[in-house]
Amino acid sequence: MDLHAPIKDLGRNFKMLAGRLEKLGIETPWDFLLHIPFRYDDFSLISKISEIQPGEIVTINGEVMEMKNQYTRRWKNLQRAKVKDDTGEIDVLWFNQLYLAKNITVGDKIALSGKVSADKNSLTMTAPDYELLTDGEPIHTGRLVPIYPETRGISSKWIRRQVKKFLDEIPVNFSDFLPSEIVAREKLLPLQTALLQIHFPKNLDEVTRARERLAFDELFLLQLRSKSKREEWVEEVKGIPFDTKKFEKQLSGFYKSLPFELTNSQNKSIIEILKDLTEKEPMNRLLQGDVGSGKTVVAMVAMYISHLNGYKSVLMAPTEILAMQHFNVISNLLSPFGIKVGLATGSSKYKVSGIKYEDKMKKIPNTSYLIHNTDIMVGTHSVLFKKIEPEKLGLVVIDEQQRFGVEQRSIIRKKGNNPHFLTMTATPIPRTVALTIYGDLDVSYLSDMPHGRKVIKTWLTPNSKREDAYKWIEKEIKTNKTQAFIICPFIEESETMQTIKAATVEFKKLKKEAFKNLNLELLHGKIKSKEKQKIMRDFKNKKFDILVATPLVEVGIDIPNATIIVIEAAERFGLSQLHQLRGRVGRSDMQSYCLLFTESQSSKAATRLKGMESIQSGAQLAELDLKLRGPGDIFGTMQHGMPKLKVASFSDTSLIQRASVGAEKILSRLSKFPKLEQELNNINSEQISPD
Repeated sequence: MDLHAPIKDLGRNFKMLAGRLEKLGIETPWDFLLHIPFRYDDFSLISKISEIQPGEIVTINGEVMEMKNQYTRRWKNLQRAKVKDDTGEIDVLWFNQLYLAKNITVGDKIALSGKVSADKNSLTMTAPDYELLTDGEPIHTGRLVPIYPETRGISSKWIRRQVKKFLDEIPVNFSDFLPSEIVAREKLLPLQTALLQIHFPKNLDEVTRARERLAFDELFLLQLRSKSKREEWVEEVKGIPFDTKKFEKQLSGFYKSLPFELTNSQNKSIIEILKDLTEKEPMNRLLQGDVGSGKTVVAMVAMYISHLNGYKSVLMAPTEILAMQHFNVISNLLSPFGIKVGLATGSSKYKVSGIKYEDKMKKIPNTSYLIHNTDIMVGTHSVLFKKIEPEKLGLVVIDEQQRFGVEQRSIIRKKGNNPHFLTMTATPIPRTVALTIYGDLDVSYLSDMPHGRKVIKTWLTPNSKREDAYKWIEKEIKTNKTQAFIICPFIEESETMQTIKAATVEFKKLKKEAFKNLNLELLHGKIKSKEKQKIMRDFKNKKFDILVATPLVEVGIDIPNATIIVIEAAERFGLSQLHQLRGRVGRSDMQSYCLLFTESQSSKAATRLKGMESIQSGAQLAELDLKLRGPGDIFGTMQHGMPKLKVASFSDTSLIQRASVGAEKILSRLSKFPKLEQELNNINSEQISPD
């Protein structure tokens, strides 16, 4: 049997259920085998009827003496059975399952697993799992029984049957794709044994060992794929080596022109980037740093060197607001050096800065004009990705790496002459996760903040102090003439989440009650682009005091005068996202504050949020969230390029490291392992839209 055949081709029943199975990530028999149980019901205690006690969870094996449907006065129906073994008999009761009277008949040998209760003078099992006993090994009763992620119309019992069938049909000559040397060195189970034991274990120790093997496979294949892409990049792609020594004087002049001093990690990252730019292979580097750590300035050094070498640069940003911010910063700092900077966004706003810094920004007709008449092009992913075709493209800078993947970089590379790539992210990513996801990239870290920045004081504020907090905020704004953000998770109230503060409702309430003496404005994703830009411009120009917004402000907004951010329903956000939101303030030398409100009564939520009070490092918060909540929350709403692990966990540092070492050892000899190459090809390629 072909384990990688489309599931819809395996018969009428599978074809009918293909859509539902797809929701579970099951598209082939192999996906069935990798659909791992999330827990196990322990029905391993098998007992004689005469020995069972009320309250026990047991399995009994017996013969059906009676089976019938019984209707109540309120038109409900019960299914009653009587089962006996050689020591006694027991009553069995199910509810509203009429088909059972056809499936279970008098004389059948049956196994029942469930909780025993006392009914007057007799014992009863209510709604037990059942299985008709045949010559085969039981899979639904009398053992550790796997419980799977389900969807409508797809039950764990049905999945169990399919998994058992596919396991039984694995060919005798089935061979492991993982090289035997790695299996031996890592002391892993054989693959077929691991698959059997993860689904139908005899004990929980077997589950642990099976999960280790399958998790190792998953991480190993991810690592091997990333390292293979990197190898291809190095061996096949020849780029444009830039001269950096020749322009040391110009670079020194640029550093001196900056209105601030570069941090140690900025200087270190610049050295790493400049070294990459001199190589024959194109640079392929990820620059990771907290909000406000100065990634754009580091990227500007690379863009300046590209210009000095006679090449153009492109910077792609995920949102119009962020693109405009990059445009303004780059124009201000590089226009004095004779560099033309262009802007292109989805709302057809094309601008170009003049050669002289004091020149007024000019509107230009289209992207084509922008490409051919500027040195640095700044714009949104969707605009530049589709239209960029410069003749001398030397450098591409991509902000927020998760929105772009290997295929997108490959397409852009073909549009230029293998330009250098610098990708940036403010998402705090633990190193173990970066190692797994970004194995095809070199990574630079901006670990320290610009000089003069103060630690943002963060408080988890109880609702009982809300009124006092509002009074304090108003006093701070009026006394120090500063501004504030108030962040709400949703635009409008949801019927299913009535307790969550909705931005529109909260805006009206705050304007009418808490802050009637201040000027407030509202910002959310449904507002048109022109109006968004005007609101942000007005906020930056201090035309109002408080901006009530959805998490739209997470990236791309730089308001130095804002010193307070209030985050409602903070438990709804991952710690990394809260950290990025917190980074909207503290962008000057003024003391800034972050107030976290939550209506959750969960002690676990309180523990997480308390971490924000003492931890200022995005990487440390990401590690904490990884342990407490899992990888999804590290990336907020799961980013397009994020691999979805079925078995492994990004928090398993040791296994990730072992898989990385194993992949490194095998990479140069990959062609000697055809089964491994085939399995590598079976991994779905990354599908990411640039929009």
